[in-house]
Amino acid sequence: MAHPLNTAQPPAPVSLAQALKFWLWLGCVSFGGPAGQIALMHEELVVRRRWISEKRYLHALNYCMLLPGPEAQQLATYMGWLMHGTRGGLAAGALFVLPSLLLLIVLSWAYTAWGQHPWGQALLWGLKPAVTALVLQATHRMAQRTLTGRWLWVLAALSFVGTLWGLPFPVLIAGAAAVGFYLSRQRPEVPEPIPSTRHARPSTEVPAWLDEQTAPAAHTHHRVQWLWRALAVGLGLWALSLGLIAALLGVDHTLTHMGGFFTQAALLTFGGAYAVLPYVTQAAVVQYGWLSAAQMMDGLALGETTPGPLIMVVAFVGFLGGHSQALLGDPLLGGVVAACVVTWFTFLPSFVFILAGGPLVESTRHMPSLTGPLQGITAAVIGVMMHLAGVFARQTWLPGGWHMLPDLSAIALTFLALGALVWRGDSVLRVLCGCVLCGLLRHVLL
Repeated sequence: MAHPLNTAQPPAPVSLAQALKFWLWLGCVSFGGPAGQIALMHEELVVRRRWISEKRYLHALNYCMLLPGPEAQQLATYMGWLMHGTRGGLAAGALFVLPSLLLLIVLSWAYTAWGQHPWGQALLWGLKPAVTALVLQATHRMAQRTLTGRWLWVLAALSFVGTLWGLPFPVLIAGAAAVGFYLSRQRPEVPEPIPSTRHARPSTEVPAWLDEQTAPAAHTHHRVQWLWRALAVGLGLWALSLGLIAALLGVDHTLTHMGGFFTQAALLTFGGAYAVLPYVTQAAVVQYGWLSAAQMMDGLALGETTPGPLIMVVAFVGFLGGHSQALLGDPLLGGVVAACVVTWFTFLPSFVFILAGGPLVESTRHMPSLTGPLQGITAAVIGVMMHLAGVFARQTWLPGGWHMLPDLSAIALTFLALGALVWRGDSVLRVLCGCVLCGLLRHVLL
């Protein structure tokens, strides 16, 4: 008997109010770093709600992975723009970031006030296995749904090996695109679907609200005038904001340095948060002295266990830099202002990339010559996600390094959380809450 979803009608058009509620919810529960966030958006937008088709989602993801900056936030901005134009993109991108910014400001203030409190350490201990399980589940799910040919699995494995060897992310992406282009020209019939229906999802057979046959909305049509206008507006906002800071406080002021440096970091670093963070750490600790190396490590732990983009750890960097120097005459005020300034200059380029380039990217969806390269890029992204899952597992299971004994209780909690996510189908929020309770209970008993 056919699955009942096969006869369902496409969902009704999504209002902006419905979308705003979703983006706010996503910004509050998007734990697990870029891998988990990309998979969560896929599950919600493509599989569960059927707002976006699989092909359109992956097309947007491939573009975002080519850009410098936080790919998950850029993908949310792209999805919001695709559904509701410029206002939808601005709302989606902002709501994906704001809950994390507010939470990190509060946590940064608590960090400066109370330091390494045992209860805080217990909470973090419980969250890390949950985040590790979420990333492992996300990587498996994305691989299962996007690696639809054997050559894509091979390319994903090679990308994983490349990350272990330390190959730069742009090199992996360029190589995967070249392989995909070559195979699409030499063997147009690839990739062939893997002959297995074991993991088939009937829900993907139902047309989405925005699928391949949907008539393109007016805002998705590429116009050269719009491209230059969006670039001019973005550049103007950047120049106006940085110019005002420099004019009011001076070119040598800490906030001016922060604005210039984090703009540079947003534009010149590819490969997502893990490519940006070493660059930010070296400058923030060694070059500018905004915080110590130990404080930077604590900030990374907070960033890994809070919702929103992992690169939001820059808000922690800004807060501690502003707090330690008592900018604007008050440590707390200086920290809050610095965190907001850093966030603004980190994410402004991402909005410009999406709102300016989105129509151009949409115009390439039906170009056959791009199919192979984009499929290759998708496979390379899966390989990088595999590596990120390994990084989370190592940090969670071997907190003292390879020379120390593994944390067996953290390993056990990771697999319990993974089982709850995969086999029981529990929500992300329920699993996170359960793991936090386990961490607090462990602290009480030990």
